[in-house]
This record gives sequence, structure tokens and C-alpha cells, in this order.
Amino acid sequence: MPRATSHTPDPAVDAAALLRRLAFFGLTVVIPVSALVSRRSVVILAPIGIVLLIIAALLDGAQRPLGAGLSRLGGARAVLAGALLLGWCALSLVWTPFPGPASERLLNLAATVGLTVAGYLALPDRMRSANLYLLPLGVGAAAVGAVLLGLFSGASLRGGFEDDSALERGAMLLALLLWPAAAWLRSRRRDMEALGLAVVVALALVLAPGPVPLMALAVGAAAFALSAWRPGLGVRVTAGVAAGLVALAPLLPFILRPLLTPILGPLHPTILSLKAWQRVVTGEPLRLITGHGLETALRGKVVGMVPINAPASLLFEIWYELGIVGAVTAAFVLWSGIRHSGREHPVLTPGAMATAATAFASACLGIGTTASWWFTSVTIVVLIFIAAERGQFRTSRPKASALPPRSAA
Repeated sequence: MPRATSHTPDPAVDAAALLRRLAFFGLTVVIPVSALVSRRSVVILAPIGIVLLIIAALLDGAQRPLGAGLSRLGGARAVLAGALLLGWCALSLVWTPFPGPASERLLNLAATVGLTVAGYLALPDRMRSANLYLLPLGVGAAAVGAVLLGLFSGASLRGGFEDDSALERGAMLLALLLWPAAAWLRSRRRDMEALGLAVVVALALVLAPGPVPLMALAVGAAAFALSAWRPGLGVRVTAGVAAGLVALAPLLPFILRPLLTPILGPLHPTILSLKAWQRVVTGEPLRLITGHGLETALRGKVVGMVPINAPASLLFEIWYELGIVGAVTAAFVLWSGIRHSGREHPVLTPGAMATAATAFASACLGIGTTASWWFTSVTIVVLIFIAAERGQFRTSRPKASALPPRSAA
């Protein structure tokens, strides 16, 4: 006779599992694929996926207790420094010459941060492997799709389509998502699959319309290799370089221009951009303390407030808009956040360092950090990495010798 079981299916738990699966399918498969052809897919679909995670958490209560999650989040130094940075951005609305657009940008930034916190609190304490295996599947599908578009459309992605901005955004999202996917596969001892995924993504980025995603991926690969060889050194170098560049950014044009001028020539756009940066630093040295206010780096070029060839880089923009207070606070956020990421599970440390390096390099190389899609992409990557960390639990199986002998039929 069949053995009776006391387990009663709970419809709420089953519904929560289904919603969580749909959420991860959207975040890890639908978004990477659709981002190649739609500029708005990231900012539209990501909140939907996070809302599904929140509903699933309300149904089955599999997430960590709210008090424990908030206390852990509130006790992190990087989070406290991030709250201070957000407050300084709000204060800069007092002296910014563009209060309307700056207020809108601040609200978008605050909404993205709130969405990230809500997603973090809604993630279950133990993540099913089946949900996380969707990540390499989605990244691989998007990378293969990008390669096929370049090979069979009659022209490469580099100019073969009208909407190059969507392709570049999709390529940048691929560069970011590769590292949590590779880290998850490595944690499952699937090193060859992780290597194959990296090769396909790199090939897709070679065909991308702009060089920034591939360059950012190369920086991330260097951080990954260093952290895989010496994890402690890789974490210190990644955190130190990111924080140091932000904190000392006004010195960079004075160092780089004399070094690069003999190589590139005095009329190269990079040299002229560094020269414009020098003029900004020496023209208003007192403004290095408070900055000019939120949204001035971009809109100032339109009204002639900022040289038109000034760098489109996080390193220039954060100092110009938020001054030394915002820059030093942001440097501390980077230092503390990068050092903290991947600490609980060393097997994920190389992937965490590569993700941080790729995101930071993209911001420094000109990807628009003021755009909502970039912050939303970072939100997706952060939540997926936290989910990968919570998928590292192990269950022990009894040995065959410890099982009772089966009775003869």
C-alpha cells in the first residue's frame, strides 16, 4: 500500500514559487534578450519582476525576517554612506541652476534605491538552484542572439541597425550580467560552461555598436583573474582603485595630459577633453567644495556653462555636481561596498569583483550614469548576486551505508 504522508500542499506556497520563477525568468531571460531591441525594456520590466518577488514573499514568508533584514542593511557602512550621499544630492538642489530637472533626477534615483531595497528584502533566505540556472540561460541566449544579428543581418551591429543606443544598452547589460552568471556556474563546478559563456558574450560585445561595453568587460576580466588568483588582493585592489580614482579625480587631467599628449597629439579629442577638465578645475577652485549642484554637468553643456568637450565620465560629473563632499562620500561607498560584496562565499568573490569593476569602468568611460536604465541595470545585477549568495546553501545526504537495509519483497 502507498505510504501515507502528512505533507499537505499549500496553494500559497505553490503560487509564491510560481511567481518567483516568473520574476527570475523576467529578470534573467526576458530583460537581457529584449534589451537588444528595446531601449525601455530594462526600466519597464525590472520593476515588474521586483513586484512579483515582493508578492511571492508576502504569500509564503520565505524571506528573512523584516527586522533582521533591515538591521543588517542599516548596519552596513556602505548603506549609511549611501544615505548620506543621497541626502547631499537633495541638499544640492538649493544651489543647482536646474532645480526642476535635478528634482526629477533625484526622485528617479531615490525610486531606484527604494526598489533595490524592496527587492533585497523580498528575496528568500534560500534560493532555489532552478531559478538561478535561468541566469546563464538568459545571458547565453541574449549573447547568441546578438551574435546572430551581427552575422546574418547583412551588416554588423556596428552601424547595421538604426537603433544603436538600444544595442549598446543591451551589450552593456550583457557585460554586467556575465559575471554573476559565471560566478554561479563556477560555484556549481561548471567551469567550462562559465568559460564558454564568457567567450560568447565577448564575441557579442566585439560586434556591439560602441567600444565601451567591451572595454568595461576587459576591466572586469582583469579584476576576475586577479581575484581568482589572490582573492584578498583582488578585493583590495578593486576597491582601492575605484575609491581612489573618485577621490582624486581632479588630479587626473594634470597627470594624464602631459603623458598622453606626445602619444595622441595635442589636437586629439581625449587631449582636448582633458584640457577642458583642467580649465574647469582651475577656473573655480572653491566650487570643488560644494559642487555646482545636481544635473549641471550634462545640462551645463547645453547652456554654455560647461565646455562642450568636457569629459562625459563619472569622475568629472560627480566632482562638478557634488564637490568634495559628494565625491569623498561616493568613494567611501565604493570602498566599503566592494570590500563587503562576496565576503560570505569566497567562491563568488571573483565574480563580485568583476561585476564591480565592469560597472565602475562603464561609468568612467562614458556610459550615461544619469540615465535610469543604467541604475536599473545595476539594481538587477545586485539583486541577482544576492540571490546567488543565498543559493550557496548545501544539504547533506545520508550515505548509502547508513541507510537501513531494504526488506525482501
